[in-house]
Amino acid sequence: MVRRFKLKEPHITEEPALMRMIICIALTLALARLAAAEPNEPSAQADLTQLPIEELMNIKVSTASKFPQKTMEAPSSVTIITAANIKTYGYRTLADIVRSVRGMSVTYDRNYDYLGTRGLGRTGDYNSRMLLLVDGYRLNDPIYDTAAIGTEFPVDVDLIDKVEIVRGPGSSIYGSNAVLGVINVITKHGKNFNGTEASGELASFGTDKERLSYGHQYENGAGLLLSASRYRSLGQDLYFPEFNAINNGIAHNLDSDRYRNFFGKLNVAGFTLTSGYSNRGKAVPTASFGTVFNDPNFLVSDGASFMNLDYYGEVGQRWDVSANLFQGRYFYDGIYPNTGAPVTLNHDQSRGAWWGTEAKLIGRLEKHRVVAGVEYQNNYRQDQSNFNVAPYALLLDDRRSSKREGVYAQDEITLGNGLLLNAGLRYDQYSIVGSATNPRLGLIWNIADVTAFKLLYGTAFRAPNVYELYYTSPGTQKANPDLRPEKITSYEFVIEHQPWQNFRITADAYDNTINDNINQITDPADNLLVFVNSGKVVARGVEVGAERLWDSGAQLRTNYAGQISRDVSSGVELINSPRHLAKLNASMPVLGNALRTGLELQYTSRRKTLAGAFAAGHLLTNLTLLSEKIAKGMELSASVYNLFDKRYADPGGPEHVQDLIWQDGRSCRLKLSYRF
Repeated sequence: MVRRFKLKEPHITEEPALMRMIICIALTLALARLAAAEPNEPSAQADLTQLPIEELMNIKVSTASKFPQKTMEAPSSVTIITAANIKTYGYRTLADIVRSVRGMSVTYDRNYDYLGTRGLGRTGDYNSRMLLLVDGYRLNDPIYDTAAIGTEFPVDVDLIDKVEIVRGPGSSIYGSNAVLGVINVITKHGKNFNGTEASGELASFGTDKERLSYGHQYENGAGLLLSASRYRSLGQDLYFPEFNAINNGIAHNLDSDRYRNFFGKLNVAGFTLTSGYSNRGKAVPTASFGTVFNDPNFLVSDGASFMNLDYYGEVGQRWDVSANLFQGRYFYDGIYPNTGAPVTLNHDQSRGAWWGTEAKLIGRLEKHRVVAGVEYQNNYRQDQSNFNVAPYALLLDDRRSSKREGVYAQDEITLGNGLLLNAGLRYDQYSIVGSATNPRLGLIWNIADVTAFKLLYGTAFRAPNVYELYYTSPGTQKANPDLRPEKITSYEFVIEHQPWQNFRITADAYDNTINDNINQITDPADNLLVFVNSGKVVARGVEVGAERLWDSGAQLRTNYAGQISRDVSSGVELINSPRHLAKLNASMPVLGNALRTGLELQYTSRRKTLAGAFAAGHLLTNLTLLSEKIAKGMELSASVYNLFDKRYADPGGPEHVQDLIWQDGRSCRLKLSYRF
């Protein structure tokens, strides 16, 4: 039997549950009273909830094929989360957004958020099997291939216009990392603001956030968006029974989190210049990687900057051309208090820098819609170092560089009677691990724009990154330069049915096989962490979802995913892989449209842990009240997360002593935005 240790103990200095409940209720009542007042003029910003239903239910997706198309015609199963959804349900991070999506789950180890999808959610992974884009720009760094979805994600969620989640292998047009899918965060333009907007938030656990944004669209059609944000959270004192002998198992003042970021966007005459910067610092309470428990020196920081210049134009009536030039930087610093007498501070450091370019041609022919492109990226800095501070001792100084090139083509062929054949192929060459070729085939039968049947086949690969290949840390981790790329082969059947403009049903079944799966284990020979190709993994599942809109503005979205993933050689079910996921999102206007409520239910079934135990299944409830009509240009929202204070835990990774890492109880947030 697994003992359920509680986060909250009498000696832990956090808000009592009753006090937090009183604060949450007070904020909710205050918002309701303000919303009941005589409404003023609504905000000038276009709200997707105000679009006609036929437009809201048929937003086009551009990520699946690198050109805009209806979701029923895309060779993938696609989910779109809009800016209106983000406001309605009080999403604070990209992790909150993807956690609400069909078949996806998120694990938090009090440092990073890890994405699980379609039965695969490896603890300690940095989401390297998911490709993360911002406006089509690849955000995965060249050290860890991180798809950052937590507070280290460099774009404020208030700047997101929509998020396109494309399931299944995408290497046929995107190359490495698009193993389980692609997430493309599409940002707003200056015209979405047309003025200055200030936003402030107060939340539980000593949390506050501020944002200042300016956007404008000029008479010549040019647009400008500038935004800066700052976030601070003191966090909680957390209890870990595994360390009862040290400070009674309490990690004091070691859950803080803070970041600052900047984002800018300028578009003029077919050109779009996008730039971003972020810097996030996190105190780590779990004493992972064999560090000293309750040591205030355990701090990590992640930072990134990027710049992307994109051009899109027409060549005649049938052809479009697109090209972009990009540059990025990434840094990581970690201070690890290593055990010993005296304690030794260890500094772990990574530095990445890269530039690249991509050009593609899109053609609209009589029965063909083709896209072809070339891509090049030069990772001219992939440095990892590790040293003890005092006395100084250099333990790792690994300096590398690499290149990757790719060429791809895809053809969407109209066969007649609503029948489409989508065929794509991409060839990649990586200077470190060699070449890879990945096809995609999709047969799509679209019946009168009401029902679509999709038969999909594709492969994808993930090249091992320099962290997995070459990182060493004495007494903790060793390198494995013999790692091979992992490869997935996927078969999928999708049904999309939209009998009315305001009602849509989706169902899909998939069969995924991953060969040479890259996994981090503890080598029993020397008790060191190491990445290995651990054989073959098979993941199968079904997903169903429904979405309904009403003329009144009410919305309902619900979905279920049943999945199972196993290691083929041993037959053992994978860790941190829930068999069942269920989500429900419901919102409706109340008090004469002065207030909108957003209710979210998320169920996750039990998950296996590294120790062979189970993290119990749990149901979380989140509630948000939103008013955009308190006063001209003013918007106010109040959110309660984990409304019923459910106690639940996520599985720990091999770097943790803890088999289970307990998560937050009930928390609240009050957010005010004003446009002037």
